[in-house]
Amino acid sequence: MSRAGASTEYGFTLVELTLVIALLGLLLGMVVPRLPAIGEKRLDATARRIAAMTRHLYNEAALTGLEHRLFFDIEKNSLGGRRIEENGELVPVTGSGRDLDLSSPIRLADVSLPGRERINRGEVSSRILPVGWIEETVIHLQGEKRTLTLYLQPLTGETEIYEGYKEFH
Repeated sequence: MSRAGASTEYGFTLVELTLVIALLGLLLGMVVPRLPAIGEKRLDATARRIAAMTRHLYNEAALTGLEHRLFFDIEKNSLGGRRIEENGELVPVTGSGRDLDLSSPIRLADVSLPGRERINRGEVSSRILPVGWIEETVIHLQGEKRTLTLYLQPLTGETEIYEGYKEFH
């Protein structure tokens, strides 16, 4: 039996390899810019995460009947939920209210609470009462090129997110 013209070599041709590399490049070019954790999109994702954390703590306070706190450590660039137990002990919250360490280049610029000066160092907390009230709080998040202002609504527990540095007091 003759095997004339039949190739015994296995592998890909140069055309096939070029086509696969071109398709991968096209897909990466479309997907990478849409990833939320890249560039300034991380600032927006962090603001949404803080809004979700606040809403979770607001709901938990109402469900458990216990006062909660949104606790900020500006120097450590972190925030998280705390629950005040019936014995007065301050306990870290788990789940959506757990501590969130902000990563560079995002940082907590400052926090404003009614009747207090703007706090830009140290620790501060915002009270969340079980009756459906959160202390009016303004949080400024600083990214590489942008600043976002988060305004916590006292009666609804909703978080409004504004572009730029805004003051409400």
